[in-house]
Amino acid sequence: MCKTCKSRFFGGSQVSKKFPELAICIGIVNNVHVEKESDQIQEPKEAVYKEVRTKYNIETLRDNPTVIAYRDFYWKLDVDPTKTRPSGEALLRRVLHRRELPCISPVVDAYNLASLKTMIPISGFNKDRLNPPFQIRFAKNGEAFTGIGMNKPMTLTDKMLVFADENQILCIYPYRDSDHTKITRQTRNVLIVGYVAPGITEQQLKEAVETTISYIKLVSGGETETMKVFETLSKS
Repeated sequence: MCKTCKSRFFGGSQVSKKFPELAICIGIVNNVHVEKESDQIQEPKEAVYKEVRTKYNIETLRDNPTVIAYRDFYWKLDVDPTKTRPSGEALLRRVLHRRELPCISPVVDAYNLASLKTMIPISGFNKDRLNPPFQIRFAKNGEAFTGIGMNKPMTLTDKMLVFADENQILCIYPYRDSDHTKITRQTRNVLIVGYVAPGITEQQLKEAVETTISYIKLVSGGETETMKVFETLSKS
């Protein structure tokens, strides 16, 4: 990827200077069939539940390096991670407390399961509602954003990091996705995004998106179009 393209992708030098270790991984799965529910998710879900409940302890979870990395990153974004938890940690805590993951749709359940397993925040978007090119940038003061489950738009500030396309904000990086581009029963093509925090390796990021894609294809079919990691300019 050329330096000019990287600079544009990461909102010019402003984002790269503040977060020199930032990266995301984008994966695309086309021709999925989003059913109301799928039994195919049950076997991997049971396996992941057993794995994480064996591997992690709720009392010591805050000392996990991945949890620490995302919490530190949230503080730098002026987000309190004890109130708005990183999604991977939030899902893991839910399962360690012997609660089930929410059942939304097979595709959403698939990327939530991958996020639980890897503790990497994952977004899923209806690809046909997106308008590339994409960019990670700081919001503009007064920009409006309506996240999934919100009754009315919220007003953003220029301290908030966002993932956006040409026309709209897709996600408040890395924890709240847009309602307009969410995955529904009508979705046929899916764009997945995995978000890095400083201290998280590229391999962890790639494994999270690869796991997500494999779960999506298991429950909803489809074909992988691409999977690519984008890094900040300073890592070139």
